[in-house]
Amino acid sequence: MIRDITVDVHHVTRVEGHGNIQVKVRDGKIEQCDWIVPEAPRFFEAMVRGRYYSDVSRVVSRICGICSVGHSLVSLKAVEDALGIPVSKQTLALRKLLKMAENFDSHVLHIYLLVAPDLAGAPSAFAMVPDQGELVARALRLKRLGHEWGSTLAGRTTHPTTLVPGGFGVLPSKRELEDLRDKIEAALPDINATVDTMEALLPSIPDFTRPTEYMALGDNLEYPLYDGYVSTILPDGDRALYGVGDYRKCTNEYINEQSTAKFCKNRLDSYMVGALARFNLNYDLLCPQAKEAAKRLGLAPICFNPFMNTAAQVVEVVQMAYEGLRLLDEIVAQGLVEEAPGKPTRYGVGHAAVEVPRGILFHEYAIDEEGFTTSADIVIPTNENHGNIQLDFNALVAQMVEEDKGEDEIRQALEMLVRAYDPCISCSTH
Repeated sequence: MIRDITVDVHHVTRVEGHGNIQVKVRDGKIEQCDWIVPEAPRFFEAMVRGRYYSDVSRVVSRICGICSVGHSLVSLKAVEDALGIPVSKQTLALRKLLKMAENFDSHVLHIYLLVAPDLAGAPSAFAMVPDQGELVARALRLKRLGHEWGSTLAGRTTHPTTLVPGGFGVLPSKRELEDLRDKIEAALPDINATVDTMEALLPSIPDFTRPTEYMALGDNLEYPLYDGYVSTILPDGDRALYGVGDYRKCTNEYINEQSTAKFCKNRLDSYMVGALARFNLNYDLLCPQAKEAAKRLGLAPICFNPFMNTAAQVVEVVQMAYEGLRLLDEIVAQGLVEEAPGKPTRYGVGHAAVEVPRGILFHEYAIDEEGFTTSADIVIPTNENHGNIQLDFNALVAQMVEEDKGEDEIRQALEMLVRAYDPCISCSTH
Protein backbone atom coordinates (compact mmCIF):
# COMPACT_ATOMS: atom_id res chain seq x y z
CA MET A 1 0.00 0.00 0.00
CA ILE A 2 1.04 3.62 -0.62
CA ARG A 3 1.50 5.13 2.82
CA ASP A 4 3.27 8.49 2.18
CA ILE A 5 1.90 11.09 -0.23
CA THR A 6 2.87 14.70 -0.89
CA VAL A 7 0.90 16.97 -3.19
CA ASP A 8 2.19 20.53 -3.56
CA VAL A 9 0.63 22.48 -6.44
CA HIS A 10 1.63 26.14 -6.94
CA HIS A 11 -0.56 27.17 -8.74
CA VAL A 12 -3.56 25.27 -10.15
CA THR A 13 -3.69 25.81 -13.91
CA ARG A 14 -6.69 26.52 -16.15
CA VAL A 15 -8.44 28.62 -13.51
CA GLU A 16 -8.63 32.38 -13.03
CA GLY A 17 -6.14 33.55 -10.41
CA HIS A 18 -3.76 31.72 -8.10
CA GLY A 19 -4.75 28.84 -5.84
CA ASN A 20 -2.53 26.24 -4.19
CA ILE A 21 -3.08 22.64 -3.10
CA GLN A 22 -1.08 21.14 -0.25
CA VAL A 23 -1.60 17.56 0.94
CA LYS A 24 0.60 15.46 3.19
CA VAL A 25 -0.16 11.86 4.06
CA ARG A 26 2.27 10.06 6.35
CA ASP A 27 1.98 6.39 7.20
CA GLY A 28 -1.52 6.38 5.75
CA LYS A 29 -2.73 9.28 7.92
CA ILE A 30 -3.70 12.68 6.51
CA GLU A 31 -1.58 15.35 8.19
CA GLN A 32 -2.45 18.25 5.88
CA CYS A 33 -5.12 18.82 3.25
CA ASP A 34 -5.46 22.48 2.32
CA TRP A 35 -6.99 24.62 -0.40
CA ILE A 36 -5.00 27.86 -0.19
CA VAL A 37 -5.54 31.26 -1.82
CA PRO A 38 -2.32 33.33 -1.61
CA GLU A 39 -3.26 36.42 -3.65
CA ALA A 40 -3.06 39.94 -2.27
CA PRO A 41 -6.44 41.52 -1.46
CA ARG A 42 -8.03 43.94 -3.93
CA PHE A 43 -9.95 46.70 -2.19
CA PHE A 44 -12.83 47.45 -4.54
CA GLU A 45 -15.21 48.24 -1.70
CA ALA A 46 -12.86 51.03 -0.61
CA MET A 47 -12.39 52.19 -4.21
CA VAL A 48 -16.05 53.11 -4.64
CA ARG A 49 -16.34 55.12 -1.41
CA GLY A 50 -16.71 58.77 -2.32
CA ARG A 51 -17.69 57.96 -5.91
CA TYR A 52 -20.82 59.43 -7.45
CA TYR A 53 -23.50 56.77 -7.85
CA SER A 54 -23.34 56.76 -11.65
CA ASP A 55 -19.62 55.88 -11.56
CA VAL A 56 -19.87 52.85 -9.30
CA SER A 57 -20.87 50.23 -11.87
CA ARG A 58 -18.00 51.20 -14.13
CA VAL A 59 -15.50 50.82 -11.29
CA VAL A 60 -16.74 47.44 -10.06
CA SER A 61 -16.94 46.05 -13.60
CA ARG A 62 -13.13 45.92 -13.29
CA ILE A 63 -13.33 43.33 -10.50
CA CYS A 64 -13.52 40.58 -13.11
CA GLY A 65 -12.89 40.39 -16.83
CA ILE A 66 -15.15 37.33 -17.11
CA CYS A 67 -18.05 38.53 -14.93
CA SER A 68 -17.71 42.19 -15.86
CA VAL A 69 -21.32 42.40 -17.05
CA GLY A 70 -22.58 40.66 -13.91
CA HIS A 71 -20.79 43.10 -11.60
CA SER A 72 -22.12 46.02 -13.64
CA LEU A 73 -25.69 44.73 -13.54
CA VAL A 74 -25.79 43.88 -9.84
CA SER A 75 -24.14 47.23 -9.05
CA LEU A 76 -26.80 49.08 -11.03
CA LYS A 77 -29.55 47.10 -9.29
CA ALA A 78 -28.14 47.90 -5.84
CA VAL A 79 -27.77 51.60 -6.70
CA GLU A 80 -31.31 51.66 -8.06
CA ASP A 81 -32.55 50.01 -4.88
CA ALA A 82 -30.73 52.56 -2.72
CA LEU A 83 -32.01 55.54 -4.73
CA GLY A 84 -35.49 54.32 -5.63
CA ILE A 85 -34.72 54.59 -9.36
CA PRO A 86 -37.49 53.02 -11.44
CA VAL A 87 -36.63 50.61 -14.26
CA SER A 88 -38.85 49.97 -17.28
CA LYS A 89 -40.01 46.56 -18.54
CA GLN A 90 -37.91 47.12 -21.64
CA THR A 91 -34.76 47.68 -19.58
CA LEU A 92 -35.54 44.61 -17.49
CA ALA A 93 -35.94 42.42 -20.58
CA LEU A 94 -32.71 43.66 -22.17
CA ARG A 95 -30.76 43.17 -18.94
CA LYS A 96 -32.06 39.60 -18.56
CA LEU A 97 -30.99 38.88 -22.13
CA LEU A 98 -27.55 40.35 -21.39
CA LYS A 99 -27.17 38.24 -18.24
CA MET A 100 -27.83 35.14 -20.34
CA ALA A 101 -25.10 36.23 -22.75
CA GLU A 102 -22.45 36.49 -20.05
CA ASN A 103 -23.23 33.11 -18.50
CA PHE A 104 -23.38 31.47 -21.94
CA ASP A 105 -20.02 32.98 -22.92
CA SER A 106 -18.26 31.96 -19.71
CA HIS A 107 -19.74 28.46 -19.63
CA VAL A 108 -18.49 27.75 -23.15
CA LEU A 109 -14.99 28.81 -22.13
CA HIS A 110 -15.06 26.64 -19.02
CA ILE A 111 -16.61 23.54 -20.59
CA TYR A 112 -14.41 23.36 -23.66
CA LEU A 113 -11.10 25.02 -22.83
CA LEU A 114 -10.68 24.47 -19.08
CA VAL A 115 -12.42 21.16 -18.26
CA ALA A 116 -12.62 19.17 -21.50
CA PRO A 117 -8.83 18.64 -21.66
CA ASP A 118 -8.97 16.88 -18.27
CA LEU A 119 -11.82 14.65 -19.36
CA ALA A 120 -10.20 13.92 -22.73
CA GLY A 121 -6.82 13.15 -21.19
CA ALA A 122 -5.07 16.14 -22.80
CA PRO A 123 -2.80 18.70 -21.11
CA SER A 124 -4.57 21.64 -22.75
CA ALA A 125 -7.08 22.62 -25.42
CA PHE A 126 -4.19 23.32 -27.80
CA ALA A 127 -3.07 19.71 -27.49
CA MET A 128 -6.54 18.59 -28.59
CA VAL A 129 -6.33 20.36 -31.97
CA PRO A 130 -4.57 17.59 -33.98
CA ASP A 131 -7.06 14.84 -33.04
CA GLN A 132 -10.14 16.85 -32.06
CA GLY A 133 -9.86 19.98 -34.17
CA GLU A 134 -13.58 20.23 -34.84
CA LEU A 135 -14.34 20.23 -31.13
CA VAL A 136 -11.94 23.14 -30.59
CA ALA A 137 -13.32 24.97 -33.62
CA ARG A 138 -16.84 24.53 -32.25
CA ALA A 139 -15.70 25.95 -28.93
CA LEU A 140 -14.34 29.04 -30.66
CA ARG A 141 -17.53 29.48 -32.70
CA LEU A 142 -19.68 29.36 -29.58
CA LYS A 143 -17.27 31.61 -27.69
CA ARG A 144 -17.54 34.17 -30.47
CA LEU A 145 -21.33 33.94 -30.34
CA GLY A 146 -21.30 34.65 -26.60
CA HIS A 147 -19.03 37.64 -27.14
CA GLU A 148 -21.19 39.07 -29.94
CA TRP A 149 -24.36 38.43 -27.93
CA GLY A 150 -23.03 40.47 -25.04
CA SER A 151 -21.52 43.21 -27.19
CA THR A 152 -24.80 43.76 -29.03
CA LEU A 153 -26.45 44.75 -25.76
CA ALA A 154 -23.61 46.13 -23.64
CA GLY A 155 -21.36 47.78 -26.22
CA ARG A 156 -18.63 45.36 -25.20
CA THR A 157 -18.65 42.30 -22.97
CA THR A 158 -15.70 43.36 -20.81
CA HIS A 159 -16.28 46.69 -19.06
CA PRO A 160 -19.68 47.40 -20.69
CA THR A 161 -20.38 50.90 -21.95
CA THR A 162 -24.15 51.10 -22.53
CA LEU A 163 -25.40 50.35 -19.00
CA VAL A 164 -26.47 53.27 -16.79
CA PRO A 165 -28.55 53.57 -13.61
CA GLY A 166 -32.21 53.43 -14.56
CA GLY A 167 -31.79 52.10 -18.09
CA PHE A 168 -29.50 52.10 -21.11
CA GLY A 169 -27.40 54.92 -22.49
CA VAL A 170 -27.58 53.35 -25.95
CA LEU A 171 -30.13 50.81 -27.19
CA PRO A 172 -29.43 48.11 -29.76
CA SER A 173 -31.29 48.52 -33.04
CA LYS A 174 -34.05 46.17 -34.16
CA ARG A 175 -31.77 44.96 -36.95
CA GLU A 176 -29.01 44.15 -34.48
CA LEU A 177 -31.40 42.11 -32.36
CA GLU A 178 -32.71 40.26 -35.41
CA ASP A 179 -29.15 39.50 -36.51
CA LEU A 180 -28.39 38.24 -33.01
CA ARG A 181 -31.39 35.97 -33.12
CA ASP A 182 -30.23 34.53 -36.43
CA LYS A 183 -26.77 33.86 -34.95
CA ILE A 184 -28.18 32.03 -31.92
CA GLU A 185 -30.49 29.96 -34.07
CA ALA A 186 -27.65 29.10 -36.44
CA ALA A 187 -25.60 27.93 -33.43
CA LEU A 188 -28.18 25.40 -32.23
CA PRO A 189 -26.43 22.48 -33.97
CA ASP A 190 -23.20 23.41 -32.16
CA ILE A 191 -25.12 23.69 -28.88
CA ASN A 192 -26.69 20.28 -29.39
CA ALA A 193 -23.24 18.90 -30.26
CA THR A 194 -21.99 20.29 -26.93
CA VAL A 195 -24.46 18.00 -25.17
CA ASP A 196 -23.16 15.10 -27.30
CA THR A 197 -19.57 15.91 -26.31
CA MET A 198 -20.40 16.13 -22.62
CA GLU A 199 -22.31 12.86 -22.79
CA ALA A 200 -19.28 11.17 -24.39
CA LEU A 201 -16.97 12.53 -21.68
CA LEU A 202 -19.16 11.51 -18.73
CA PRO A 203 -17.20 8.29 -18.02
CA SER A 204 -14.15 10.46 -17.23
CA ILE A 205 -15.95 12.39 -14.46
CA PRO A 206 -14.81 11.10 -11.04
CA ASP A 207 -17.30 9.13 -8.99
CA PHE A 208 -17.43 11.32 -5.89
CA THR A 209 -20.28 12.70 -3.82
CA ARG A 210 -20.46 14.78 -0.68
CA PRO A 211 -23.85 16.06 0.47
CA THR A 212 -23.82 19.80 1.13
CA GLU A 213 -26.05 22.87 1.10
CA TYR A 214 -26.76 24.62 -2.20
CA MET A 215 -27.63 28.30 -2.65
CA ALA A 216 -28.95 30.23 -5.64
CA LEU A 217 -31.54 32.77 -6.67
CA GLY A 218 -35.06 31.38 -6.60
CA ASP A 219 -38.12 32.36 -8.62
CA ASN A 220 -41.62 31.05 -9.12
CA LEU A 221 -41.96 31.83 -12.83
CA GLU A 222 -38.62 31.55 -14.67
CA TYR A 223 -35.14 30.08 -14.33
CA PRO A 224 -33.57 32.95 -12.39
CA LEU A 225 -30.35 34.70 -13.37
CA TYR A 226 -31.18 38.39 -12.99
CA ASP A 227 -33.87 38.59 -10.29
CA GLY A 228 -35.32 36.59 -7.44
CA TYR A 229 -35.04 35.77 -3.76
CA VAL A 230 -32.25 33.76 -2.10
CA SER A 231 -33.02 30.05 -1.87
CA THR A 232 -31.04 27.26 -0.23
CA ILE A 233 -31.55 23.52 0.04
CA LEU A 234 -30.05 20.96 2.44
CA PRO A 235 -29.25 17.32 1.61
CA ASP A 236 -32.57 16.21 3.12
CA GLY A 237 -34.47 18.57 0.82
CA ASP A 238 -35.22 21.20 3.47
CA ARG A 239 -35.41 24.62 1.82
CA ALA A 240 -34.91 28.06 3.30
CA LEU A 241 -35.71 31.43 1.72
CA TYR A 242 -34.10 34.80 2.39
CA GLY A 243 -34.68 38.28 1.12
CA VAL A 244 -31.76 39.68 -0.87
CA GLY A 245 -31.41 42.40 1.78
CA ASP A 246 -30.75 39.65 4.36
CA TYR A 247 -27.79 38.25 2.42
CA ARG A 248 -25.43 38.54 5.41
CA LYS A 249 -27.63 36.10 7.35
CA CYS A 250 -26.99 33.36 4.79
CA THR A 251 -23.47 34.15 3.53
CA ASN A 252 -21.77 34.66 6.92
CA GLU A 253 -18.32 35.55 5.55
CA TYR A 254 -15.44 34.73 7.85
CA ILE A 255 -11.64 34.90 7.77
CA ASN A 256 -9.70 31.69 7.25
CA GLU A 257 -6.03 31.77 8.23
CA GLN A 258 -4.91 29.62 5.30
CA SER A 259 -6.37 32.01 2.73
CA THR A 260 -6.36 35.70 1.80
CA ALA A 261 -9.95 35.21 0.62
CA LYS A 262 -12.85 34.91 3.04
CA PHE A 263 -14.89 31.72 3.34
CA CYS A 264 -18.68 31.45 3.81
CA LYS A 265 -21.16 29.12 5.47
CA ASN A 266 -24.87 29.02 6.23
CA ARG A 267 -26.86 26.20 7.81
CA LEU A 268 -23.99 23.72 7.39
CA ASP A 269 -20.23 24.24 7.58
CA SER A 270 -20.16 25.19 3.88
CA TYR A 271 -22.40 25.62 0.86
CA MET A 272 -22.02 25.54 -2.92
CA VAL A 273 -23.08 28.10 -5.52
CA GLY A 274 -22.91 27.99 -9.31
CA ALA A 275 -24.55 26.06 -12.12
CA LEU A 276 -25.06 22.87 -10.11
CA ALA A 277 -26.65 24.83 -7.26
CA ARG A 278 -28.96 26.63 -9.68
CA PHE A 279 -29.86 23.32 -11.30
CA ASN A 280 -30.56 21.62 -7.96
CA LEU A 281 -32.79 24.48 -6.79
CA ASN A 282 -34.54 25.44 -10.04
CA TYR A 283 -34.75 22.28 -12.16
CA ASP A 284 -38.53 22.59 -12.56
CA LEU A 285 -38.08 26.00 -14.25
CA LEU A 286 -35.83 24.73 -17.04
CA CYS A 287 -37.16 24.75 -20.60
CA PRO A 288 -37.97 21.34 -22.20
CA GLN A 289 -34.76 21.32 -24.26
CA ALA A 290 -32.62 21.89 -21.15
CA LYS A 291 -34.45 19.16 -19.23
CA GLU A 292 -33.82 16.77 -22.11
CA ALA A 293 -30.11 17.67 -22.03
CA ALA A 294 -30.04 16.99 -18.29
CA LYS A 295 -31.67 13.61 -18.84
CA ARG A 296 -29.07 12.66 -21.42
CA LEU A 297 -26.31 13.67 -19.03
CA GLY A 298 -27.77 11.66 -16.15
CA LEU A 299 -28.28 14.82 -14.15
CA ALA A 300 -31.20 15.05 -11.75
CA PRO A 301 -31.77 17.08 -8.56
CA ILE A 302 -30.34 16.78 -6.01
CA CYS A 303 -26.92 15.92 -7.45
CA PHE A 304 -24.12 15.91 -4.85
CA ASN A 305 -21.15 15.36 -7.20
CA PRO A 306 -19.32 18.71 -7.55
CA PHE A 307 -17.54 17.45 -10.68
CA MET A 308 -20.98 17.50 -12.36
CA ASN A 309 -21.02 21.30 -12.14
CA THR A 310 -19.65 21.26 -15.70
CA ALA A 311 -22.53 19.08 -16.87
CA ALA A 312 -24.93 21.54 -15.23
CA GLN A 313 -23.22 24.32 -17.19
CA VAL A 314 -23.95 22.41 -20.40
CA VAL A 315 -27.61 22.24 -19.38
CA GLU A 316 -27.56 25.99 -18.78
CA VAL A 317 -25.99 26.64 -22.19
CA VAL A 318 -29.00 24.91 -23.73
CA GLN A 319 -31.36 26.80 -21.41
CA MET A 320 -29.89 30.20 -22.28
CA ALA A 321 -29.89 29.56 -26.01
CA TYR A 322 -33.56 28.60 -26.19
CA GLU A 323 -34.73 31.11 -23.59
CA GLY A 324 -32.62 33.76 -25.28
CA LEU A 325 -34.41 33.10 -28.54
CA ARG A 326 -37.79 33.33 -26.80
CA LEU A 327 -36.91 36.58 -25.06
CA LEU A 328 -35.48 38.09 -28.25
CA ASP A 329 -38.73 37.31 -30.05
CA GLU A 330 -40.68 39.10 -27.32
CA ILE A 331 -38.44 42.17 -27.37
CA VAL A 332 -38.50 42.48 -31.15
CA ALA A 333 -42.28 41.95 -31.30
CA GLN A 334 -42.89 44.68 -28.72
CA GLY A 335 -40.43 47.05 -30.41
CA LEU A 336 -37.76 49.15 -28.74
CA VAL A 337 -38.52 52.71 -27.72
CA GLU A 338 -36.09 55.41 -26.68
CA GLU A 339 -36.65 56.24 -23.02
CA ALA A 340 -34.88 58.41 -20.50
CA PRO A 341 -33.23 56.54 -17.62
CA GLY A 342 -35.06 56.73 -14.30
CA LYS A 343 -34.03 59.31 -11.70
CA PRO A 344 -33.44 59.01 -7.91
CA THR A 345 -36.48 59.34 -5.67
CA ARG A 346 -34.70 58.79 -2.32
CA TYR A 347 -31.28 58.16 -0.80
CA GLY A 348 -30.22 55.31 1.44
CA VAL A 349 -28.96 51.71 1.43
CA GLY A 350 -29.59 49.30 -1.44
CA HIS A 351 -28.95 45.59 -2.01
CA ALA A 352 -29.02 43.36 -5.07
CA ALA A 353 -28.09 39.91 -6.31
CA VAL A 354 -27.60 38.30 -9.73
CA GLU A 355 -26.36 34.89 -10.86
CA VAL A 356 -22.98 35.23 -12.53
CA PRO A 357 -21.47 32.09 -14.09
CA ARG A 358 -19.87 31.00 -10.81
CA GLY A 359 -22.92 31.59 -8.62
CA ILE A 360 -24.92 34.15 -6.72
CA LEU A 361 -23.26 37.58 -6.41
CA PHE A 362 -24.28 40.21 -3.84
CA HIS A 363 -23.64 43.97 -3.80
CA GLU A 364 -24.69 46.54 -1.19
CA TYR A 365 -24.20 50.34 -1.22
CA ALA A 366 -25.05 53.24 1.02
CA ILE A 367 -25.49 56.54 -0.86
CA ASP A 368 -25.83 59.97 0.74
CA GLU A 369 -28.22 62.76 -0.24
CA GLU A 370 -25.66 64.28 -2.60
CA GLY A 371 -25.44 61.01 -4.52
CA PHE A 372 -22.04 59.88 -3.27
CA THR A 373 -21.29 56.34 -2.08
CA THR A 374 -20.41 56.15 1.61
CA SER A 375 -19.97 52.38 2.00
CA ALA A 376 -20.03 49.17 -0.02
CA ASP A 377 -20.08 45.43 0.55
CA ILE A 378 -19.54 42.73 -2.06
CA VAL A 379 -19.82 38.94 -1.63
CA ILE A 380 -18.21 37.03 -4.50
CA PRO A 381 -19.42 33.54 -5.55
CA THR A 382 -15.95 32.02 -5.30
CA ASN A 383 -15.76 33.20 -1.68
CA GLU A 384 -18.95 31.27 -1.11
CA ASN A 385 -17.40 28.17 -2.68
CA HIS A 386 -13.99 28.18 -0.95
CA GLY A 387 -15.27 26.45 2.17
CA ASN A 388 -17.06 23.83 0.11
CA ILE A 389 -13.91 23.17 -1.93
CA GLN A 390 -11.99 22.64 1.30
CA LEU A 391 -14.51 20.15 2.70
CA ASP A 392 -14.64 18.37 -0.67
CA PHE A 393 -10.82 18.12 -0.50
CA ASN A 394 -11.04 16.53 2.93
CA ALA A 395 -13.55 13.92 1.80
CA LEU A 396 -11.94 13.22 -1.58
CA VAL A 397 -8.42 12.74 -0.19
CA ALA A 398 -9.73 10.45 2.54
CA GLN A 399 -11.61 8.40 -0.06
CA MET A 400 -8.61 8.13 -2.38
CA VAL A 401 -6.20 7.21 0.42
CA GLU A 402 -8.62 4.51 1.53
CA GLU A 403 -8.69 3.26 -2.09
CA ASP A 404 -4.86 3.27 -2.11
CA LYS A 405 -4.65 5.75 -5.00
CA GLY A 406 -1.26 7.08 -6.00
CA GLU A 407 0.16 10.56 -5.59
CA ASP A 408 -0.36 11.57 -9.23
CA GLU A 409 -3.96 10.35 -9.22
CA ILE A 410 -4.72 12.35 -6.08
CA ARG A 411 -3.07 15.50 -7.44
CA GLN A 412 -4.96 15.23 -10.73
CA ALA A 413 -8.29 14.62 -8.98
CA LEU A 414 -7.83 17.65 -6.69
CA GLU A 415 -6.89 19.90 -9.61
CA MET A 416 -9.93 18.67 -11.53
CA LEU A 417 -12.11 19.34 -8.50
CA VAL A 418 -10.95 22.95 -8.29
CA ARG A 419 -11.49 23.42 -12.03
CA ALA A 420 -14.99 21.93 -11.76
CA TYR A 421 -15.95 24.86 -9.52
CA ASP A 422 -14.80 27.30 -12.25
CA PRO A 423 -13.36 29.63 -9.60
CA CYS A 424 -12.56 33.34 -10.05
CA ILE A 425 -9.85 33.34 -7.40
CA SER A 426 -8.60 36.92 -7.88
CA CYS A 427 -12.15 38.24 -7.53
CA SER A 428 -12.54 36.44 -4.22
CA THR A 429 -9.65 38.35 -2.61
CA HIS A 430 -11.70 41.54 -2.76
